[in-house]
Amino acid sequence: MRFAIICLLAIFISTLSTGQIKDSIPSISCNKYTLFESDELLDICLKGDIRKLFKDRSEKAIYHPFHFAFTNKGYSQTLKIKIKTRGHFRKLKENCTTPPLLLNFKNLPNSEKILFHKQNKLKLVTACRDEKYVLREYLAYKIYQLISSKSFRVRLVTICFEDTRNGKKTDAQYGILLEDQNCMAERNKSILIKRLHFNPHKTDREMFLKMAVFQFLIGNTDWSIQYLHNIKLISGKQNAALIPVPYDFDLSGIVDAPYALPAEELQIQSVRQRRYRGYCLNNIEDFKPTFKIFEDAKKDIYNLYKNNSLLDEGYKKITINYLDKFYDIINDEKKSKRAFQYPCNLHGTGNVVIQGLRKRKPDK
Repeated sequence: MRFAIICLLAIFISTLSTGQIKDSIPSISCNKYTLFESDELLDICLKGDIRKLFKDRSEKAIYHPFHFAFTNKGYSQTLKIKIKTRGHFRKLKENCTTPPLLLNFKNLPNSEKILFHKQNKLKLVTACRDEKYVLREYLAYKIYQLISSKSFRVRLVTICFEDTRNGKKTDAQYGILLEDQNCMAERNKSILIKRLHFNPHKTDREMFLKMAVFQFLIGNTDWSIQYLHNIKLISGKQNAALIPVPYDFDLSGIVDAPYALPAEELQIQSVRQRRYRGYCLNNIEDFKPTFKIFEDAKKDIYNLYKNNSLLDEGYKKITINYLDKFYDIINDEKKSKRAFQYPCNLHGTGNVVIQGLRKRKPDK
């Protein structure tokens, strides 16, 4: 279950406070980005006590020693790393058989010949219930890369698990390696800014609109600036407006995972129903430069699906239709006003702020 805090926009703007936690300056040097420069499928296998790892899903999950074997361009290598479970919804056993993982590559041999040279900690998205949803989420990341360089890079992989206790090995399934957040910031000549309750109006407008319209395109409502929910904030200059960088798109309509449900407070029937969740802009002309960016990227966005041999034809057809509806909206003034000025309606649900997954306290 997700929590949502509902506030009227006028009250929200006037009362929202800014609380800084700690700005994050990368403690590592990400001079090499070889891992994420290629779109070639990477085969990996994780060897260790799989049962013990998968059972350790608490909030205080610990690292477990593993062997990380991978094959890249015909070259095979095995590294000693540490792995633990991570996440919220997908970490819970009742939701996902295979939890998402955090791979810790710290203390690897200092050799540029290693593909994971100078990597620190990488998130690994696994097949929660079906690997086809991993493919779909991977393509959502690729869409945003076409819109902005201020985005997370990803690498599609196949993952197998080999349990050293009994020798059993699973079939390989698709997964996603997600660029380290500090490396993403450093690549953009920025640092991470960890700041709760930050007013979205004070972020960089151009970058905010790119991000928010993208979320509308993929049908994702599961994010918020205020709670840093599925959003990272970065800044490249002192006193510069903060830039939001989105991630985690499994609850989006374009992925359409079987467990994906919108927050009840949004009053929409399914994640396939789009809802713009940016702040209110009374003049639709303010969106036109952003719409043009999406128009310019249209061919490349469609080609991510049309030319993808890993997707089934049924999903391709459904997704092309879903994209068509987005472009129909941004090219029709009445439809775009209705969609993108929805947050200006104080009687609607455009001012819902998503806090994210938290454990509910039991009723007394």
